[in-house]
Amino acid sequence: MKHFPAPFLTRLLLACLATMLCSRLALAEWLSDEQAIMGTSVRVELWDEDRVAGEAAIAAVMEEMRRIDRDMSPFIETSELSLINREAALHPVVISQEMFDLITRSLEFSRLTGGAFDITFSSVGYLYDYRRHIKPTEAEIQRALPGIDYHHIILDAAHRTISFSQPGVRIDLGGIAKGHAVDNCVELLKKRGITHALVTAGGDSRIIGDRRGRPWMIGIRDPRRKDGVVAMLPLSDTAVSTSGDYERYFKVDGVRYHHIINPKTGHSASEVHSATIIAPTATTTDGLSKTAFVLGPEKAMAIIESLKDVEAVIVDKNGRLLYSRGLRRPASQTPVSGTTRPQP
Repeated sequence: MKHFPAPFLTRLLLACLATMLCSRLALAEWLSDEQAIMGTSVRVELWDEDRVAGEAAIAAVMEEMRRIDRDMSPFIETSELSLINREAALHPVVISQEMFDLITRSLEFSRLTGGAFDITFSSVGYLYDYRRHIKPTEAEIQRALPGIDYHHIILDAAHRTISFSQPGVRIDLGGIAKGHAVDNCVELLKKRGITHALVTAGGDSRIIGDRRGRPWMIGIRDPRRKDGVVAMLPLSDTAVSTSGDYERYFKVDGVRYHHIINPKTGHSASEVHSATIIAPTATTTDGLSKTAFVLGPEKAMAIIESLKDVEAVIVDKNGRLLYSRGLRRPASQTPVSGTTRPQP
């Protein structure tokens, strides 16, 4: 039997280990996909050492997004939401536990914000068509306005039903469903062992871990310059949502009509151009990001700062940039190239 010197065997072993390590690293990479779902752009980016497993995880996320869209879209006649809007004013409608829980969460936001967040906004909101630039007349708004009031929603936990207290009530989960979908997808990825990822649906995002040793840099768009950025947020293991009056809108005679409706007036809310919320879950950030538009920046900030682990960046109607207490930069810090960089 031929004998090899110990140094040779050591070098051989190290070479084999290096080869195995390089082969494994060759499989490890960032994977991503982007698709149009829920009326917006859904994007997933994740790190997985097994490309096949990573691609399967992304496919599962996209299918989960489609499933929620099928159940919660107001534009799909066969969706559970459409069934509710057709029949809940006539009789109690038995709904899924998922739908029941999400509507319950929506009502919690309504109570927290004094009705500034209200899924019954759709009682007037459905009269707007942002693609075709159609707005309701003032007479049409006034006829439909009594339908907006979250107190019209009656939930029966014992029988898992929903009903509306009067005709003319419609609900729309557009202010919270995408955040809910993002949270579902994050939990799905975690169960698959993913430890670094970003899931985004429109303006709603949630991050798992960090970007392998550094934070994800999330830009807040300038609401009046498409390619402009007013702030960069270094984030990890959190959720962030931005709502803006530039997302779905049209202008008539110089007036901007956008999709965030003031429940009290039936008109587009006008106190804020954009609101960004940071919190542990995307359901929370999605629900709260609409609040500032209705309440205005000062009242909205008072609510945000009363909540644990929630921060906000608001651009008001005058273009003023406002930060919640946890994001305020020191007085000595100066903006970099006109862009503030708050440190959470």
